[in-house]
Amino acid sequence: MRKFKEFIIEKLILLCGLASIFFVALIFLFLLKEGIALFKYVGIGEFLFGKKWYPISEPPQLGILPLILGSIMVTLGAAVISIPIGIACAVYIAEVAPSKFKEALKAGIELLAAIPSVVLGFIGMVTLVPWIKQVFNIPTGLTALSGSIMLAFMAMPTIVSIAEDAFYSVPKTYKEGALALGATHWQTIYKVLIPASSSGILAAVMLGIGRVIGETMAVMMITGNAAVIPKTLMQPVRTLTATIAAEMGEAVVGSEHYFALFAVGIVLFVISFFINVVADLFLHQKKV
Repeated sequence: MRKFKEFIIEKLILLCGLASIFFVALIFLFLLKEGIALFKYVGIGEFLFGKKWYPISEPPQLGILPLILGSIMVTLGAAVISIPIGIACAVYIAEVAPSKFKEALKAGIELLAAIPSVVLGFIGMVTLVPWIKQVFNIPTGLTALSGSIMLAFMAMPTIVSIAEDAFYSVPKTYKEGALALGATHWQTIYKVLIPASSSGILAAVMLGIGRVIGETMAVMMITGNAAVIPKTLMQPVRTLTATIAAEMGEAVVGSEHYFALFAVGIVLFVISFFINVVADLFLHQKKV
């Protein structure tokens, strides 16, 4: 009876895994079906590298290069802020914080991940955007920098949680051996623990970046939504996700604009899929 139950549970787990793959494939095929119709009207090179996004002009100009660059700029800005702070927080919680504070700190950081992005976007509009405008003396605070700071705040719970788990997964004998050889606590952390957990840390970083590049509401609210090629972080930008969210409700079904938004979804899907695959490879990297 016990073997039969285990057999059923194993098959159910297998079925759930296969169903996840099946649904992801269906999503991609649906995007592909609608998005590929765009290339009857626009070449793929013109679509990916065109510098103008004017979907309701005559004729429509459907170049998404400004959207790609806007997404990249906001993502890189968020990564520069969130990665060092996130890893430092993970080190502090795992190795430095007193034991009675560890659980409270971990719970607090994980609670940040539960805050809806639209709420964070609203907070950014009310507090961060006016501050950016005042500090840098620019015409508007709705800039790529505002989006980067807010997205860094959103990515940090992911980075901290996974990086902390990576530190805990390092065998205790590594730490004990380093301390026995005369290394200080800090030397043990940055010469032994961090290198030993590097694959987990890289996975945390990649998943944090994946969270950033897929974010919609916050960036739509505080980045200015200007579909122009950005030159600095102090300019308004528009991301791929914000474009889909802002324009899908207005696009005429079957129009070039409609198909272009699905094609943008394909580009975003491929980018997110690549980031998650790289994170998975780092997470399962074997240590020699």
